[in-house]
Amino acid sequence: MRAKLRKELPLHLMLLPGLVMIILFSYVPMAGVMIAFQKFIPAKGLFGDQKWVGLDNFEYVMNLPSFTQVLWNTLFISSLKLILGLIIPLVFSILLNELASNVIKRSVQTAIYLPYFLSWVVLGGILIDILSPSGGIVNEFLGWFGVSKIFFLGDNDWFPFTLIASDVWKNFGYGTIVYLAAITGIDPGLYEAATIDGANRWHKTWHITIPGIRMVIVLLSVLSLGQLLNAGFDQVFNLYSPQVYESGDILDTFVYRIGLLDAQYGVATAVGFFKAIISLTLISSSYFLAYRFAKYRIF
Repeated sequence: MRAKLRKELPLHLMLLPGLVMIILFSYVPMAGVMIAFQKFIPAKGLFGDQKWVGLDNFEYVMNLPSFTQVLWNTLFISSLKLILGLIIPLVFSILLNELASNVIKRSVQTAIYLPYFLSWVVLGGILIDILSPSGGIVNEFLGWFGVSKIFFLGDNDWFPFTLIASDVWKNFGYGTIVYLAAITGIDPGLYEAATIDGANRWHKTWHITIPGIRMVIVLLSVLSLGQLLNAGFDQVFNLYSPQVYESGDILDTFVYRIGLLDAQYGVATAVGFFKAIISLTLISSSYFLAYRFAKYRIF
């Protein structure tokens, strides 16, 4: 036992800095959850003589006329992001795997992966410029075909789909790499045997490639359920404006405005606590489903 502990001690020491960071920034701040049940006054301090209001903050939030719309926006945007974020990388990775030239394959793979490394602060500025109704390259291109100019970031009909499309464009390169790695693990002999039997590329894809990466597809699908209420604060915050609050306001930006701009700290914490409980339930369910269908376990 001592010999094993001595052998594994360096590995545990490597985990120590990350463990300390998690405790400091994830567990210690949990003490602030009690603000959700208080009429919090910052001058009195976190552990000061605050007035306890029970569930009043939750009732106040639930009765806000905009809360239902915010919750719907969050679910709608995040759901489509998750669905398309699973399907598009899968389809693209299968198509990319069919390319015979490794040079072209690597070039395309690198090109689609680059946006993943850019922050939404940078991409937000780029999208604001290229989607602008006055001089933006996208609207200029549409004008060549007689299409009227579209205010992608200022029209409630277009804004949520602009968010979804731009998020999928930014992140699908990463998902493609995951699927390509899974495809490379399929036995090449299966494709050779299928070729001898007269199978074309479609038959190979449907009967070999997709079944061969089925467990990865299931795993990524069920684990993504835990992100259902995370519609992307960074992206929305950098792209939205008051004129698209109706279709683009999500729980995270709602909390930001109520808590930091309106200084309603108890109400904002109540919304955050509500989201945390739902997310915990979804994450727990997703890990159960991941083990049930993909035999995925953390330990």
